[in-house]
Amino acid sequence: MAQDRSTELEKSLLNQHTEKHFTAGEIVRDIIIGVSDGLTVPFALAAGLSGANASSSIILTAGIAEVAAGAISMGLGGYLAAKSEADHYMKELKREQEEINSVPDTEAAEVAEILSRYGIEPHQYRPVVNALRKNPQAWLDFMMKFELGLEKPDPRRALQSALTIAIAYILGGLVPLIPYMFIPMARKAVIASIILTLLALLIFGYAKGYFTGNKPFRSALQTALIGAIASAAAFGMARAVQG
Repeated sequence: MAQDRSTELEKSLLNQHTEKHFTAGEIVRDIIIGVSDGLTVPFALAAGLSGANASSSIILTAGIAEVAAGAISMGLGGYLAAKSEADHYMKELKREQEEINSVPDTEAAEVAEILSRYGIEPHQYRPVVNALRKNPQAWLDFMMKFELGLEKPDPRRALQSALTIAIAYILGGLVPLIPYMFIPMARKAVIASIILTLLALLIFGYAKGYFTGNKPFRSALQTALIGAIASAAAFGMARAVQG
């Protein structure tokens, strides 16, 4: 009865307390990768072509082609990275399963060692070790997480990562090209593109800092500075080659 009341109390406390943690880290990471490259690369390309006195129509055509190719390349890279991560997890899972079946005593000793690192005494962790040995799936999950530091990947992760990065790259890449859609003179369009893109970089950098736990204003300035350096380098190189 006392144990039942304790269990009910624990459930009640858990229901009353809701922890607010940010758990969409992988999606945010993919968005950051896609948007940061999408804003920077087409921006530098457009600035470089403007420095070479190309027309707005040529810059727009080249920019859209780059955005399309970049989105496919970045999306494919995200897919392959997530797929490799999943393959690595399954390989280690199979190996760990074989070790639990073939050398259970050794694996149990490893559980004890892991728990001892957290300051748990032998008389405290022995019941835990014995409980895990009676539950092979829980034992396997424990070893994957605490011995190897591997989390089970979402089976949809590869496709989700590819689509997220590609879409984010497209959205970011179109920003510096917008002025060239409405301003026929490239020299005027590049000024509008610089202003618009730097503003987008500042907003994006602030959001990135906010969601990743860094200082938002510092992140905004760093992101805008990187974009400015990339575009200035491309513009200067184009002018130098043309000269």
